Amino acid sequence: MKSCAVTDVGQIRMSNQDFVYASDEALGRLNNFYMVADGMGGHQGGGFASRYAVERMAELLSENRADEDVHAISRAIHTVNRELFQKASSFDDLRGMGTTLVAATITGDQMLVANIGDSRLYVSGPQKIRQITRDHSWVEEMVAQGRMERDSELFIKNKNVITRAVGVRESVAADFFEVELTPGDKILMCSDGLSNMVPDEEIQRIIRQSASCQEAALLLLKAGNRSGGKDNISIVLVDPEIGEVETC
Repeated sequence: MKSCAVTDVGQIRMSNQDFVYASDEALGRLNNFYMVADGMGGHQGGGFASRYAVERMAELLSENRADEDVHAISRAIHTVNRELFQKASSFDDLRGMGTTLVAATITGDQMLVANIGDSRLYVSGPQKIRQITRDHSWVEEMVAQGRMERDSELFIKNKNVITRAVGVRESVAADFFEVELTPGDKILMCSDGLSNMVPDEEIQRIIRQSASCQEAALLLLKAGNRSGGKDNISIVLVDPEIGEVETC
């Protein structure tokens, strides 16, 4: 297992409200753990929310000795959401804060993914890239209902309006995905500062042509900034090093 995590303020924003986490080592009962969070709610609130969510998630999961993976992650998310909501309700300078969260853990060739908001997880295979998570955004809901065309002017104008985030309401539900990995697969987790600025095809080209996760991550940061860098850019790249199955 090899991974790297990078984050950048971008070309427009004055502060970085994203936070990233990558551990190839065990975290509690989990074999490894990776997270990207994109905060919202003003300079102080957004930065506080993303950092708190990631660090508190890691703390809670490191203490877990009983719950299976999905239950441990779900329980940690509910705890973090409740604590952030209470803080936002108690302090004026944190009012309205929240954060997206995408998280993953890998055991052998099986990956478990949790997602809230519009930060994404992709699997980059040798031939194609596919998005695993589904954005919790207003435009995606409109598209699903047949009330909006993807990539229309209205879609592009409102694609940053998310409908689910950690810390905004008293309770929140994460979407969970179970993914079977195959030889050559690499995992990309990112904030919308990358996915809104760089087409999936370009992301795939960079990942597949790079010699390492670190090289790919830095090239993806450059691509996001070169395309305008309108938001903070955060990336976690993981090479699970799934081997070919030997046959007789």
